[in-house]
Amino acid sequence: MEFIEAKAKFIQAWGTLGSSWGINRTMSQIHALLIISTEPLSTEQVMEELKVSRGNVNMNIRALMEWGLVKKELIPGERREFFSAGKDIWQVARQIAKERKRREVEPILEAINEVKGVEGDSEEVLEFRRMMGELEDFTSKADTTLDKFIRSDENWFYKTLLTLMK
Repeated sequence: MEFIEAKAKFIQAWGTLGSSWGINRTMSQIHALLIISTEPLSTEQVMEELKVSRGNVNMNIRALMEWGLVKKELIPGERREFFSAGKDIWQVARQIAKERKRREVEPILEAINEVKGVEGDSEEVLEFRRMMGELEDFTSKADTTLDKFIRSDENWFYKTLLTLMK
């Protein structure tokens, strides 16, 4: 397979994977392009490579920066902005987990905390409390697991994974 074809396939696959993370496809494709680039890229270079509009690139690069996955690079003598992505896939995975925890797990825990003290003793209220307790238990365990993953190093993760697979 030629490099250009392999690159296009990888960018498409990463875009599809990103959709599973709750990130839009273009945002994931920009991330893919940046992680395989040997040099920081300008907005124009990203636009040309992915055939997307300036607004779309700018919006998605800002979002990637908010996620902590992309950073702005200053190149002496250049007026344009350039962007790069971290190359340490372990760190990328931990950063994605950290953001997903912040955006998804923490808000549901807050919501459960607010509603679990509902008053009453009807069958519906008792079932509601029971379900909120189960959801809180599950979500708290997910939160703890994500915390451990975010703070972990690669060796801990693989050691734990191998233990689970036995």
